[in-house]
Amino acid sequence: MEITEVRITLRDEPKLKAFANVTFDNAFVIRGLKIIDGKKGLFISMPSRRAKDGTYRDIAHPINNEMRQAIEQAVLDKYQEEVKTPTE
Repeated sequence: MEITEVRITLRDEPKLKAFANVTFDNAFVIRGLKIIDGKKGLFISMPSRRAKDGTYRDIAHPINNEMRQAIEQAVLDKYQEEVKTPTE
């Protein structure tokens, strides 16, 4: 499975830096990933939904660490590219 597109929507909030949409094989998209500025730096939060008991559960997530790292790297690389691009 190949990541074929990453789209970033920048946010101007203290912790939430951006939203991301990731497309796989030009055929499947996951929307609503969050780029969060945490205590140890930037990390990716998968899209989640609030359960009846008030907890949050991921509605889409990688099954293994290899895929998680690939998604995180692609999203953070694109985020850094967007942040460096001057706004017009």
